[in-house]
Amino acid sequence: MIKLTLPDKSVREYESGVLAYDVAKSISQGLARNVLGAVYNGRTIGLKERINEDGTIKFVKFEDKEGKEIFWHTTSHIMAQAIKRLWPEAKLAIGPAIDNGFYYDIDLEHRFVQEDLDKIEAEMKKIVKEGLELERFELPRAEALKFMEEREEPYKVELINDLPEDAVISFYRQGDFVDLCAGPHLDSTKKPKAVKLLSIAGAYWRGDEKNKMLQRIYGISFEKAKDLESYVHMMEEAKKRDHRKLGKELELFFISEEGPGFPFFMPKGVVVKNELMKYWREVHKKAGYVEIETPLILNRHLWEVSGHWYNYRENMYTTKIDDQDYAIKPMNCPGSILVYKNTLHSYKDFPIRVAETGRVHRHELSGALHGLMRVRAFTQDDAHLFILPEQIKDEIKGVIKLIDEIYKKFGFSYKLELSTRPEKFLGEIKDWDMAEDSLKTALEELKLDYVINEGDGAFYGPKIDFHLTDCIGRTWQCGTIQLDYQLPQRFEMEYIGADGQKHRPIMIHRTAFGSIERFFGILIEQYAGAFPTWLAPVQVKILPISEKFNSYAQKVKEALEDKDIRVEVDTRAEKIGYKIREAQMEKVPYMFVVGEREVEDNTVSVRERHQGDLGSMSVEEISKTILNKIKTRENDSPQLV
Repeated sequence: MIKLTLPDKSVREYESGVLAYDVAKSISQGLARNVLGAVYNGRTIGLKERINEDGTIKFVKFEDKEGKEIFWHTTSHIMAQAIKRLWPEAKLAIGPAIDNGFYYDIDLEHRFVQEDLDKIEAEMKKIVKEGLELERFELPRAEALKFMEEREEPYKVELINDLPEDAVISFYRQGDFVDLCAGPHLDSTKKPKAVKLLSIAGAYWRGDEKNKMLQRIYGISFEKAKDLESYVHMMEEAKKRDHRKLGKELELFFISEEGPGFPFFMPKGVVVKNELMKYWREVHKKAGYVEIETPLILNRHLWEVSGHWYNYRENMYTTKIDDQDYAIKPMNCPGSILVYKNTLHSYKDFPIRVAETGRVHRHELSGALHGLMRVRAFTQDDAHLFILPEQIKDEIKGVIKLIDEIYKKFGFSYKLELSTRPEKFLGEIKDWDMAEDSLKTALEELKLDYVINEGDGAFYGPKIDFHLTDCIGRTWQCGTIQLDYQLPQRFEMEYIGADGQKHRPIMIHRTAFGSIERFFGILIEQYAGAFPTWLAPVQVKILPISEKFNSYAQKVKEALEDKDIRVEVDTRAEKIGYKIREAQMEKVPYMFVVGEREVEDNTVSVRERHQGDLGSMSVEEISKTILNKIKTRENDSPQLV
């Protein structure tokens, strides 16, 4: 007999070799009908997998991350089967589940077009109706190679050749279709009833530009048609809000061919960035942080000590200075540690909270670059807290509260994810266990819900990730909190304790925005470019009805500038209706129309981008309203829903 512990901590006994499905069925028939798989001892498994040892088990549905992965991975196999039915000569590469759906990379002389996606979708629906069972089977490496060679699947053969000689290779069969795969999968093809193929892109085999360019088809699937409809609506809304399109239209930033992945910020974009940083500095000063600045380039020895040279080398840019290896920093933490080590510390100094908006560079593959969301150079709003063991819980709580305050300012809700020890890690397991327990305790004492992401921690410590939900339901990973026992040891960091002896501090790494550039991009899409008044690059646009009122408009402009309100005057010889429409397209919060009556009354006619015409007001009166919004950082964007 084996014992299985359920999420409610109850324990049930089963015969060794019991199917995961039968465990679900023993709990309830309804559960067995609705679950897609299970997480057994931290590993995602299919319902047909046999369980032979004691452990923990949690059944997952579509709303769970693991459930989506199983669902979308199975749908990728259905798509591959449909493609092979339509184009038998197609060669299959890989077809994983991703954060929002799935894709499959295909080698085929025929170039896919939109009409082909419709054909593939139709064939996929036939396969779903057929309700083909997915059957897992295994072969020794030599037999697996022969099996794929006979099927003329060169990419699968290459993948098998990369596996160890003694490896047992798993496959999944659905009808006449077989794919090399580790799984897990759904029981059958009948559940992905609502399918939509989204786009076609090029992708180098294994992400290497020296390899052949394949065709990648992206798709999404759901259990119910209404969920697919909601997703399609969200995607349409997302297109309108695309930060790359709005960034160009609103003259905020651009990416040049001369610097792929290295964004250029225009004057208006710099205004928004500076306002973000002004807010960030105010929040951190209030929370007891001090700000530092560390060099952009540091020598190889530093990165060897930190572990980055051996664990992160492929993402780093390097150079030589005086015949020695140097690296452009991909992270700020080693520099922050050198600042700590520059001064002798006593236990009375703790906690030490050090913040830095440091420029970092990381090599990203060209295919992964995406506007401001994935770049090669960005500003990380880092902070490092050096603390005593007894301060861990309170400091973690303080960081969570600070990040919560920042996100609420911009109208974001969020979900928390605790990532645990990865396969490739530094240090002792006991330290990792202690670190993970500390993070869990802080979250639980704050009564915050979280999910555990097994094995996805940084190589030096576990972490809490903040996944923002924007106003159209998308999620973004931004803030992170990482508890680190390793770098203080590797860098031999010390402080003098109450006993007069030397001790090691504990280190917390954390970001709130994550990358300022990425957060900027998210905000563009969150607000559809219509930033709250306090963030807007231009807060007021003055619109003279004709040229003879330009001098009065200039006088109003100067009065507003004296109050530190950002303002422009549209002096073009255009009709006022055209000027208003242009200002609306620029998403300016306030428009002041000035003509003969306004000059006579020493007023302005105020239009607010959301409320429309507010009537005639004195500059002093409307300025008070605007300044109050700026001072309180009111979230008055009309696009926030």
